[in-house]
Amino acid sequence: MERSTTIFTLAAVTVATGLVAYAVYFDYRRRNDADFRKKLRKEKKRVDKSLAQSKQAEASSNEIPDEILREALLNVKNEPAPSGSEAKEAYFMHQVSMGEQLVAQGPAFYLPCALAFFKALRVYPSPVELINIYEKTVPAPVFKIVMQLTNLDVSPPSSPVTQSRDAEEHVNGDVSPTRGPPSEASSQEWDRDITPYSPASAVFFIFTHLCTTVLIYFFSDLFPCNLSLVQVTSRVEGYYKVFPPKSTNVSVTARPATAGTGVRSILVLNKDVAAGEVIYNESPIVVALDADVQAAGTHCTHCFRRIESNMAIRITAEESLFPASYCSKPCLLASKHQSHSMLFTLEAPIPEEIAPVGPPPASHNAERKAAQSKYVEYVKKEGRSFPLLAAQFIARQVVVETQKLFAHRGKYGPVVEKDFTDAEGGEYYLADHIERLRYLEVIPNKEELPLLADLLHATLPGLEQFTTPERHATLLGKMAYNAVGVCFAGGRDDKPAPTGRPEDVEKTRTPYGTQRQIGSALYTVSSYLTHSCKPSARPSFPTGTSELYLIANRDLKKGDELTVAFVDVTQHPDESVVECRRRRRIELARGWRFACPCKRCVEEGKEMSVEEKDADEQPKDESKVEASVKHLQEKARQEEDVE
Repeated sequence: MERSTTIFTLAAVTVATGLVAYAVYFDYRRRNDADFRKKLRKEKKRVDKSLAQSKQAEASSNEIPDEILREALLNVKNEPAPSGSEAKEAYFMHQVSMGEQLVAQGPAFYLPCALAFFKALRVYPSPVELINIYEKTVPAPVFKIVMQLTNLDVSPPSSPVTQSRDAEEHVNGDVSPTRGPPSEASSQEWDRDITPYSPASAVFFIFTHLCTTVLIYFFSDLFPCNLSLVQVTSRVEGYYKVFPPKSTNVSVTARPATAGTGVRSILVLNKDVAAGEVIYNESPIVVALDADVQAAGTHCTHCFRRIESNMAIRITAEESLFPASYCSKPCLLASKHQSHSMLFTLEAPIPEEIAPVGPPPASHNAERKAAQSKYVEYVKKEGRSFPLLAAQFIARQVVVETQKLFAHRGKYGPVVEKDFTDAEGGEYYLADHIERLRYLEVIPNKEELPLLADLLHATLPGLEQFTTPERHATLLGKMAYNAVGVCFAGGRDDKPAPTGRPEDVEKTRTPYGTQRQIGSALYTVSSYLTHSCKPSARPSFPTGTSELYLIANRDLKKGDELTVAFVDVTQHPDESVVECRRRRRIELARGWRFACPCKRCVEEGKEMSVEEKDADEQPKDESKVEASVKHLQEKARQEEDVE
């Protein structure tokens, strides 16, 4: 302890001595060096000018004169732009840090503060969302200046200086590498830049919006100790305050994982329930009928209801390269709106309000049809649900979140009625829901990603940017880990026997066994249900559709963890206790890659011999969460321990 104190004392003395020496040196230069005094005066004038402009902005309730902002904007454009992702990251971090420091200095520094935030905005990959974050986090006068700069950056110039500069840039072909997003006031000018079927038109609005969640997670890892400005912590951690909605009677909490290591998000009850009581019900985000059921046309492609002969509505091969059957017109329209039109028809892939002007050229339709044909051929050949669920999720994400974006701007109609369990506030999106789910590391078929990327590109050029190999594999892994098998009345008996290796056969969560399902579905809330061989609840489909009802298996108390059976856990007449245990544990290891740690497995394991236990060894939980989610779970668990 004495040694540490001595070291700190010496360090303090050294620093103090250095500061005194620098002060003496600075004073000497000021008194004896004419060039140094000249630089000081010049710097003082620059600071005084900045302070005067800031005071003028603070004293006046009107906007800062455009002439001052145009000059500042011109200086920003004259600065060398960073190139490369690492350089842009460093530049963004520096400007945000500078803005944060300046805003703390008070109103006199609002103008240079706004300039720092504006510079950060110009290199941020999702400027629309960063503006929304600025609006909620920085002082109103600073945000007002940032928006003035943004408007000037995308609006026609009015000052001779800017006109001259823009004309020079146009002649030399040297346009600004980054243009800020439009304000409401300048939306007409922005819209005029949209040309028919240009990748930079409709895709701009979609892509910048959908990638925001990924960027927020990315920056939460970069700034683990200093997130006050962009409120990344508030957005990420605030999710579980509004999801699941209170009406579901459940909440998500972080607890130590019983299998493997780390922390796991689980679903717990918010109230007492009795055996047989419905805890909540929810509709899925995406669904896919089993290949044989889809081909037979016996069930609705959208809601899974069994189709009676007098209610069948079928999309023919002339209308869609992926024929589908529906039980009603509302199901047909909902399916087409959510994903079917985008993936398997030549209809407009985005809302009419932002669709490119004029009909698509014949060459575009031919390219789109060819890409769809190849993808459908692949899906039929594979006979698997997970690739189809992943493709539908991407399409649905584009449709739903694009409408949310434009409804938020107040320019295009109301948001479509929610037909899946969403957050009840906080402007969270489908990407937020999927980002937090556990996944398995899978190796997709080599054919799959190129075919899907070609399909998305042909649908709307630029859309294929959502399908990097890593993101595609992760999305498939999330479908594999979280998809629920939909079974009616105990399931069916006519599903064709799988021909692949047991490890390669698709498995979904169902207490009846995947062989008895008619299709697969992905849900938001139910994805947080964990497995137990003696589950506290069970999924049920009493309406004869894919709408899931969670039913309590026994009397449960507030705070109890909700568990379901991922596999058939009943002991069959021809099985011993040990054989039943081994069967279900093998299925779990093959499908979800974990050894079940539930009380039933532990108790039944006591009856096994040493040799049987050795043969029963299973791998630890191999499911994963993305790095940012892992950080959030661990932090939540630490806070829970403190409380």
